Amino acid sequence: MRRLSSLEDHFRITEIERAAGEMFRNINMAIVADDQPINRQDFQHFVTDHGAFVWLVDGVIVAYVLLEQVDGAAHIEQVTVHPEHACQGIGAQLIVLADSWARERELPAVTLTTFRDVPWNAPYYERLGFRAFLPRDWGPTMSARMDSEAARGLEAWPRVALIRPVSKLSTPEVNVHE
Repeated sequence: MRRLSSLEDHFRITEIERAAGEMFRNINMAIVADDQPINRQDFQHFVTDHGAFVWLVDGVIVAYVLLEQVDGAAHIEQVTVHPEHACQGIGAQLIVLADSWARERELPAVTLTTFRDVPWNAPYYERLGFRAFLPRDWGPTMSARMDSEAARGLEAWPRVALIRPVSKLSTPEVNVHE
């Protein structure tokens, strides 16, 4: 089950982010594991703009997605599933929700930035239909994001921006206001 997030969900969101971050420690990416989760003020921005959604299992939040508009596309700022609930299709369902969110706003595509070589990052999103989004096609906000990520030390591992057109036919409808 999914629903719009509220500010009260912030603490659980940070727990999920920290737990998921530990997976990076296991592949020698401690800087990623140690990265601080989204702060309350930034999370509030997504909640206010109806771009924060949580996924619940037995009434407990186990995953979330943060969406916003970037350079004329829906942008997944973060999508995270608690490791105890990984490989159950929850992340894919949150991507479907991102498509619906984009469609509702008449945006043609969904974008995100991720690690190119981490199996549960770019290879996973590519299986869901995302493709490399080249720097020549980035708008100013995407360029600034990639620069910001590099400044935070993430350039130590290859990063990639990905894009997927929003499909009007192949993506199941999801009511993003539930």
